[in-house]
Amino acid sequence: MSFELQKGELAAIVGVNGIGKSTLLRTLGNFHPKILGTIHIEEKALSTYNELQLASKISVVLTESIASKNLSVYELLALGRQPYTNWLGKLTDHDISIIDNGIALLELEPFLNKKCFQLSDGQLQRTLVARALIQDTDIILLDEPTTHLDLYHKVQILKLLKSIANKTNKTILFTSHEIEMAIQLCDKMLILDGLTNPFDEPCKLIENKSFDTLFPADTISFDAHTGSFKIKK
Repeated sequence: MSFELQKGELAAIVGVNGIGKSTLLRTLGNFHPKILGTIHIEEKALSTYNELQLASKISVVLTESIASKNLSVYELLALGRQPYTNWLGKLTDHDISIIDNGIALLELEPFLNKKCFQLSDGQLQRTLVARALIQDTDIILLDEPTTHLDLYHKVQILKLLKSIANKTNKTILFTSHEIEMAIQLCDKMLILDGLTNPFDEPCKLIENKSFDTLFPADTISFDAHTGSFKIKK
């Protein structure tokens, strides 16, 4: 596969279960060693960045459970500023302003004093997305950011990510099973099919019939006119 993302773009990695979406995302975030090929950020090899440089360049939301759910929501959010604080970890007025903005965007005000173990899966997911935004990096990688969310919050978070990417010039890449939402909201999409792994704008992927072979033809078909999948009865 070969693809390139620009600043200000929201992009999704889609494909069937087990095809390697999460593995690819983790490789891009330097959590997995790459098998072959090259990964560059701003024309500089990923392997040449140290941990602190990467922490101020890439923020990541994975599907694994957080290390300590005994933290309060606010404490977890504040950790997003760790790459920028001094060795004492003291938050400046600027840090607090960024944290407050993330809280407002993800509507987390009612949960700030709760421990993370007291949150529902959906509330915790929104908290982790907010922490990534608070980290304020050029690149945000999210593995299934809409997992455990109801329809309203799925749409809310994807629209928010779209707005943040376009308005703040960040590059946001996420894996998802919400293919129809991704088609409507993403600037670019990578379809992992194990063969050609096409990458392009959603409308061009539809024109090239790239979604048609994503699922078994006798079970699910793709409707190019509506950009949606239909179950074959």
